[in-house]
Amino acid sequence: MATNSVVIVGNLTDDPNMRVTPQGQTVTRFSVAVNRRWQDRATGEWKEDTSYFPCTVWRDQGENVAHTFKKGMRVIVSGRLQQRSWETPDGEQRSVVEILVEECGPSLRWATAEVSKTTRWGEGGAPEPDLQEFPPDPQETGDDFDTQE
Repeated sequence: MATNSVVIVGNLTDDPNMRVTPQGQTVTRFSVAVNRRWQDRATGEWKEDTSYFPCTVWRDQGENVAHTFKKGMRVIVSGRLQQRSWETPDGEQRSVVEILVEECGPSLRWATAEVSKTTRWGEGGAPEPDLQEFPPDPQETGDDFDTQE
């Protein structure tokens, strides 16, 4: 039986980007930078490498992420990998492997957090989130949400 699961711990490269689809579903995208540091056994020199992982989270959890996570925050993300491919308006083929988030939260290794249960946004006095209109298709905008610079 094949499984597809991944857990990463890293820092947000930017504030999460929350949008709404034409069908009214909220989707939030963000990118996590994961640093790896090791010592080269031959030279004794410390080396470092950074990988960037685009993440997508849907519906209420996406709204919670957009209101909680901020650029630079250390987070833990659990989910599954998914590959998307599309063609840009210029005819270029593009592809991205992203994490579809199942669970996420702040890392408490070097921080503290206060947790509070939410009501659905816009209900029971909770403020309505500031949503951007979601582009119909990445092919039309050329936006693959890859925040790696």
